[in-house]
Amino acid sequence: MTEPGTKTPRERYRAQVRAEVKERAWQQIATAGASALSLNAIAKQMGMSGPALYRYFASRDELITELIREAYGSLAGTLRAARSAGADLARLAYELREWALADPQRYLLIYGTPVPGYRAPEELTGVASETMATLLDACAAHEWDGDGAPFAVHLERHREWADDHPAPAATVHRALTFWTRLHGLLSLELAGHFTGMRFDPALLYAAEVDDLLAHRRT
Repeated sequence: MTEPGTKTPRERYRAQVRAEVKERAWQQIATAGASALSLNAIAKQMGMSGPALYRYFASRDELITELIREAYGSLAGTLRAARSAGADLARLAYELREWALADPQRYLLIYGTPVPGYRAPEELTGVASETMATLLDACAAHEWDGDGAPFAVHLERHREWADDHPAPAATVHRALTFWTRLHGLLSLELAGHFTGMRFDPALLYAAEVDDLLAHRRT
């Protein structure tokens, strides 16, 4: 009889196979991009038939969804842990860059070009919003310029994506600005668009962080 909380041998085997499938999927993505992801190719690498592998992931889209969920979860956990340890906005920005550079393909899967033919389920919206929640909390520790900016006023009526965070519109605007500008830089860097421009992307990123923080009142 299996004790509560323990897995049966079959459950352990299933978890091991799923983990190997995901590992090989990341290898495929690193080599040829997410659009070339193939369950049949993974099955062949693992010495399994295609139908056998489909018992672990019913489709390519289910596998992609699992990879995206884990990627968002990893980033959210990284930022949440940093925030809990006392990280300020600047530290969170650098944690984001370090996370992205540690595994560019993981970053590009969630923030890069959408995978052709893939439609993300709505459940991923909540997972993706966890990073924004941490950023909003960090921004709420300060007061920001721009209370009367047209977009800040617009946000008063269009902030459902922020899960009704109590921060004022100027703070929500600043969090969104952090998110868009930093992800814009990282996406360009990881896609190779700075290659050959003969400047240090790390210094550009630092300058952008400094400029974003310059809008604090307190």
